[in-house]
Amino acid sequence: MSSNWCTIESDPAVFSSLIESFGVKNAQLTELYSLDEGTLLSLNESYGKIHGLVFLFKWQGNEATDETDRVSDEDAPEDLFFSRQMITNACATQALLSILLNAKATDDGSDEDNTGAVSLGEILSTLKSFTASFPPDLKGEAIGASDEIREAHNSFARKEAFLVDENKKRIATKDDEVFHFIAYVPHSNGIVYELDGLQNGPINVGSFDNTMELDNGMGDLPWLTVACAAIQKRIEKYQSSEIKFNLMALTQDRRNYIQSKIKAMLEAGLSESDEAISALNMDLMHEEEQRKQWEIENERRRHNYLPFCMELIRALAKSGNLQECTRKAREKTNASGYRGI
Repeated sequence: MSSNWCTIESDPAVFSSLIESFGVKNAQLTELYSLDEGTLLSLNESYGKIHGLVFLFKWQGNEATDETDRVSDEDAPEDLFFSRQMITNACATQALLSILLNAKATDDGSDEDNTGAVSLGEILSTLKSFTASFPPDLKGEAIGASDEIREAHNSFARKEAFLVDENKKRIATKDDEVFHFIAYVPHSNGIVYELDGLQNGPINVGSFDNTMELDNGMGDLPWLTVACAAIQKRIEKYQSSEIKFNLMALTQDRRNYIQSKIKAMLEAGLSESDEAISALNMDLMHEEEQRKQWEIENERRRHNYLPFCMELIRALAKSGNLQECTRKAREKTNASGYRGI
């Protein structure tokens, strides 16, 4: 079963499209380039609701976790969804599900009270209710056995230039760079948990003041500060030369958040021509254009360019230009200093 799951690119366009293919609404992914307070404040102000963080790092097999931080099955909150990763290459989807299945959700997809709640859709709602009483390993097995989730995940598989026998694919060794996704989520008990499918249970990374509501301007900043401190600590465990990290936030759909702000301003008596509303409408247009660009990028990711490349090579060979083009390409490659693998 593990060979049927592919690795996928860590990108907001990919992950946002992936969760939408699960049937999720009012959610998206956005990339973070810094862990400082200013960045977190901007994230909080721009998206309204942040449900969790997805962190990508180079996995090291000898990593150890402080046992005092790991939460036992007896102490873990009953409503905290945690699943073991039982399927190879499923960590990206597993991290996303760890956030979505712990997020505040609505059954009908409405968000009338503007809390940023997500709509899980039928696939994830069924999975959540079906596995509610399962232990972590069986939850992981249930994820791996879901055809809908696996097919959505694999829709972003890189196109292979040549067919490879599944039984002859090379297994990663200690010299290969292997990357892993984990999730950070806040809980109503005031604790931020690290959810890593390769661990035996959730990890308590710190507590926060869960009494701070959106209307006092703090929003999700308290738990984000705790989570980012834990991420920074993890980064510092690596050598200073290691820069291959990626951090994304799973947030409310920013288009819905902007529309809710416009609606509130209109209800407060502002006119459509007001400068603040005009600025929000410009932001909304930008978000819509970004979604269109994401669709184009994802279509290109899914497209198989191999037939085109083969026809181009044939045409060059037929015209007698293939050798000359190959020579020029090699010269450019050598001049760039790239030597490949």
